[in-house]
Amino acid sequence: MTTYKYEAISFSGAAVTGVVEAHDKNDAILQIKANCAVINELTEVKENPLQARLRARKINEKTLSLMCRQFAIILSAGLPIVKAVELVGRQVDDRTLKNLMSQVAGDVAAGYRLADSFELRGPSLPSTFVETVRAGEESGSLEDSFGKLAEFYKKKTTLHSKVVTALTYPAFVLGVAIVVIIIIMTFAVPAFTTSFVGLGTSLPWATKALIAISHFFSRYILVILCVLIILVVAWRTYCSTERGRLTQGRVRLKLPVLGRVNRMNVASQFANTLSAMLSSGLPVMKALTITAGTVSNYLVASALMNVVAGVESGGTIGEGLRSTEVLPELLCEMTAMGEQSGSLEDTLLVIGAYYDNEVEQATNRAVSLLEPIIICVLAVFVVFVLLAVYLPMFSLYNAIG
Repeated sequence: MTTYKYEAISFSGAAVTGVVEAHDKNDAILQIKANCAVINELTEVKENPLQARLRARKINEKTLSLMCRQFAIILSAGLPIVKAVELVGRQVDDRTLKNLMSQVAGDVAAGYRLADSFELRGPSLPSTFVETVRAGEESGSLEDSFGKLAEFYKKKTTLHSKVVTALTYPAFVLGVAIVVIIIIMTFAVPAFTTSFVGLGTSLPWATKALIAISHFFSRYILVILCVLIILVVAWRTYCSTERGRLTQGRVRLKLPVLGRVNRMNVASQFANTLSAMLSSGLPVMKALTITAGTVSNYLVASALMNVVAGVESGGTIGEGLRSTEVLPELLCEMTAMGEQSGSLEDTLLVIGAYYDNEVEQATNRAVSLLEPIIICVLAVFVVFVLLAVYLPMFSLYNAIG
């Protein structure tokens, strides 16, 4: 909904000013004409950037799944759509979603279609949600559409939570290890290396190396932190460009341990999303375009948009997927088979479930590889510190003896 400021002449001839909220400029004119004879000026009120960011805050998909489930249940009871929107709006806990539902209820009561209102009021709502609701309205099966959306978002959040849970422990251990190493090298090591230097004896290579590293960290720790911050900001800035997003997507697929997880996850997203869109009654081209826009890897998303262009030119989805060279071969072949047999929706549903399991298994394998690597690195560091500390002591004892 857009806010418009106007200056007009009332029916009594008085000059009036005010603001109206409308879907578009024509809607604003109709509202003003109901109370004024002449409109002198009509301008759109630009939204504050901070308010726009808050309004466009991404809605949690777990919350979205619960909301869709509530819609499906309420609509199955035969309640009118306006009443359903009001009831769901009162039950959701998310403040952004609650405000959105209140506005949507007013729009629907005024005669606007539900999907159009969601699209205008909720820029943070995924296109999969809006287009599925629109397809449900057009086919008269809105209840079924919300039920399918609830299952779709539930599967996505379940898989995502499994991946995050599996990777949390090694990431936490690695982060703590880095912090501890920095603290030891910056503050702890200088406390006892000073006494070794004062002995005046020849120090072992490990002790000399430890002292040199400690001095480096103590002297340049702020510089190191600044360089790291600059590198992170530079990388994020680069990744905000077209070329940077493509590079980031390529790097994610080529990572030594996590690359397979990302590859399987992209395949799962493609199969599950396209299957859900097709089952909701969307045309193939529309479903394929929406799917391309929802894939998390930008490189793959760009490749899928090329597939869309190829299908529009008369090609098949299977041929287009093969030409991308970024998606698993099994996904490409199964999609081609489903397309040829006329059972693309069911085939994608099966392959989506397969890749869901593959993502979980690949994540577990990645964790099983990462944990021993982290432990071995920490063990090497601990052994190095112990050698650097105890070797001078042994040399001192031998000299005294």
